[in-house]
Amino acid sequence: MATANKNLSDYAKATIPNASKFRFGIVVSEWNDTITEGLYKGAYDALIENGVLPSNIIRWDVPGSFELIYGSKKMQEQMVNAVIAIGCVIQGETKHFDFVCEGVTQGIKDLNVLHETPVIFCLLTDNTMQQSIDRSGGKHGNKGTEAAIAAIKMAELRKNS
Repeated sequence: MATANKNLSDYAKATIPNASKFRFGIVVSEWNDTITEGLYKGAYDALIENGVLPSNIIRWDVPGSFELIYGSKKMQEQMVNAVIAIGCVIQGETKHFDFVCEGVTQGIKDLNVLHETPVIFCLLTDNTMQQSIDRSGGKHGNKGTEAAIAAIKMAELRKNS
């Protein structure tokens, strides 16, 4: 869990592989779109900052976080080096939160085990909207940035393995 001392957007640029030859897919949930748009911006900006051409970033929108699984599976077929799955689920009064979070977690895990293209898990699972705001460009930085850096590193790992 992020703390007041941890900015999710901090990374040492000198340690990031050259990403100029990579293509990335970003699958974005439309649910809680004020949050997911912030996460997308963090991911997109980090990819661009690390040399990815705008034409090498493919964005697809899906209705909700549960649909990230299918969207990411189909994105893996698009000749990308890595996929970033962006969503946000906020705790409510029912068990729906638990089912969606568990399902998406297992689904993304399954895609990583079954296929060669890595899928980066960028799903906020917060108790409150404020926690999500804080992690999508707020006081804790941007989890989307962290996901983009992970995607670059995993694309490089895939290339070299």
